[in-house]
Amino acid sequence: MTVRYKTVDVDGLEVFYREAGDSNRPAILLLHGFPSASHMFRDLIPELADRFHVVAPDLPGFGLTEQPPRGLFDYSFRTLATVVDRFTEVIGLTRFALYVFDYGAPVGFRIAVEHPERIAAIVTQNGNAYREGVSEAFAPVKAYWNAPTQANRDALRGFLAPQTTLFQYTHGVDDPTQVSPDGRTLDDFYLSRPGNDEIQLDLLLDYKNNVAFYDMIHDYLRTHRPPLLAIWGRNDPFFLPAGAEAFRRDVPTAEVRFVDSGHFALETHAAEIGAAMRAFLAEHLG
Repeated sequence: MTVRYKTVDVDGLEVFYREAGDSNRPAILLLHGFPSASHMFRDLIPELADRFHVVAPDLPGFGLTEQPPRGLFDYSFRTLATVVDRFTEVIGLTRFALYVFDYGAPVGFRIAVEHPERIAAIVTQNGNAYREGVSEAFAPVKAYWNAPTQANRDALRGFLAPQTTLFQYTHGVDDPTQVSPDGRTLDDFYLSRPGNDEIQLDLLLDYKNNVAFYDMIHDYLRTHRPPLLAIWGRNDPFFLPAGAEAFRRDVPTAEVRFVDSGHFALETHAAEIGAAMRAFLAEHLG
């Protein structure tokens, strides 16, 4: 299995992505979350690439994709979705399964709402789309949504600190020594780049628009009933198991599974999640 590391021009923006597998096979688009990048899929891609064409881009402002200055680029989830949508067109993905995690969920679901004919199936791994899935850990963020003052913005800077990244990776994991430091250390490096802190705070403010978008996601799910697998780290401090269960409300055939891990469940359960995905996608994609 060979992984290729590429960049492509998407309307003037250099987008970095990982690609593996035969391009003639069914495609899977992997969308990462905060504060990570496509390196979070380093253990999952080998689980899938022998059967599927796997593509994993870095979002603008994350990883190795270009980070334009805030004054020249709108750091909102709507814009991130537009970039990823165009990315799929530029590299020739016409129909694909979506894997969404964390920030990848509002990006991927926007694409699904806009282009339902392109979506062959959805795998959501702690990629929330329901209000009951949002935990009290979001309380400081909600305070910023309700009153976007400089003081409330500054109160969120702790979300960007290395100790918070460590918490995201290890909370809810039975044995934290199983969690490699590689991913979180790289995340901290990307977060420390000049100007990235303000980009991330802009996105935390804009996350309120994702919650407002939930109803449109639910309409899409009820109308199109895509094959859906929700596979969740049950101990996630941010997105609760109720968020996984809620998908059955709009897609009654949805498969819901839990692994004994936290938010970054791939760090400890990539093989188990990969096996579940292979069985699910083989059934629905052939």
